[in-house]
Amino acid sequence: MFKFITHILTPVFALMLISGCDNSQQDEKEISSSWLIKNAMIYDGSGGDAYQGDLRIQDGIISSIGILEEIEGEKIWDAEGLVLSPGFIDPHSHHDSKLMEKPAPASLLGQGITTIVSGMDGSAKKFGSDYISIKDNMDYFEKNPAAVNLAYFGPHNNYRSQVMGDDYKRPATADEIDQMELLLSADLKAGALGLSTGIEYEPAVYSDPEEIIALAKVAAQAGGRYTSHIRSEDVAVTEAFDELITIAREAHIPANFSHIKLAMFALYGQSPEFIEKLDAARAEGLDITADIYPYDGWQSTLAILIPSRDYYDRAAAEYALKSIVSPENIIFVDYQGRPQYTGKTLAEIAIQENMEPVDLLMDLLQTADKENLRQSIIGRNMSEVDIENFMKWPYTAITTDGGIDGRHPRGQGTFARVLSSYVRDKGVLSLNEAIRKMTSLTASNLGIKNRGMLKQGYAADLLIFDASTITDHATFDDPLQYSTGIKAVWVNGELVWQNDKETGARPGQIVRRK
Repeated sequence: MFKFITHILTPVFALMLISGCDNSQQDEKEISSSWLIKNAMIYDGSGGDAYQGDLRIQDGIISSIGILEEIEGEKIWDAEGLVLSPGFIDPHSHHDSKLMEKPAPASLLGQGITTIVSGMDGSAKKFGSDYISIKDNMDYFEKNPAAVNLAYFGPHNNYRSQVMGDDYKRPATADEIDQMELLLSADLKAGALGLSTGIEYEPAVYSDPEEIIALAKVAAQAGGRYTSHIRSEDVAVTEAFDELITIAREAHIPANFSHIKLAMFALYGQSPEFIEKLDAARAEGLDITADIYPYDGWQSTLAILIPSRDYYDRAAAEYALKSIVSPENIIFVDYQGRPQYTGKTLAEIAIQENMEPVDLLMDLLQTADKENLRQSIIGRNMSEVDIENFMKWPYTAITTDGGIDGRHPRGQGTFARVLSSYVRDKGVLSLNEAIRKMTSLTASNLGIKNRGMLKQGYAADLLIFDASTITDHATFDDPLQYSTGIKAVWVNGELVWQNDKETGARPGQIVRRK
């Protein structure tokens, strides 16, 4: 068990503070905001070896690390030899959509996440309502802070929607690109980390590379980065990899593959060839990185199964169910107006509706397109070997791509799953390397300064966990189960999670590009 101890000022010491020193007011402030974490096994996030030691927090900052003496009046947490690490940074998150409803979500804190990055896949909303601007979102958050930190990328899909409206099924004109650049520039000025695209989705699926390169150049000039849900993760994945690398080269910008994957049965086992492509780009001098989640299933819309968006093309639908993902591996998360589909596979619904799976798929796609229906599926079509290969690539960070209490288990379990399954059980990663991929590597890939390491002067985002017991519990069948094994979480020096419960503190800050 952890020991949480608060030392009380003795009368003599209190009198000394009042009358004995010129700097007494500063001492009182430091003592009142001071934490000492003792007897920890420290993994500092660098990937180096762990060591036994203590860490002190003062005024939200890591003030010292080593073998430390207690200061009268400070709060003490005895880690009893458990792991002390930087707080985990989620580089591709959709948790923000419910963050104002649940400002200290167990989905996040229960797996040790202290910072989330949103505006991903090229899209952003104002915490579940209509999008206005990144600055508006940031201002709103600062007035209504959560228990975790929040950063944003500038969302390309939003810019395209604002500029082109319903007339988006075509490349943008030069004037329209200029208007998008102004929107991006405003978000970058507000502190967005860079440009995010989701060019497998409407409306960006109709964009051409020249549009994205132009916007990426604006982000590069501001010192920002580019991250992308690439144009295809299945039938045209090779071309999509090449497109991201070309954007990085032409715009002179660091570029990241969001939730890197090969999502197609026919691609199983080909990750080594794609890693060679990534390594060649880095050898060329391009700053290419990636992030990944530890599950064989993605969550998206039915539409991505038909890259041409021709929902009357029977051959395309047949190909999708034969070569991309089978009916048994398509799980419905949502189909507006048909709640009875939730949790069922396409194969099960086809039996229920007395239809062939391909006919059902085409009917659902055509209906959703005509009536503009909300719909979402999980497709389980990734090879575990490829997941492990991409995860081991030195420049791949860990991400959730999840939301608060979502139907995909990644939102509740990603970081704990990596630590329990891929570190403790399988040995795919060492513990120090896994922590690096959750902290300092992520901060580096995003351009975030002064977070992601246990280092003097860095923000005190940190956590204590039991490496021998940390476990994810969320599954595809029962995703609303929270991870266990995280003993305590601090954000900006304030304790926000202990004993599997939130503390009520809301110290989260907006993390801006610096």
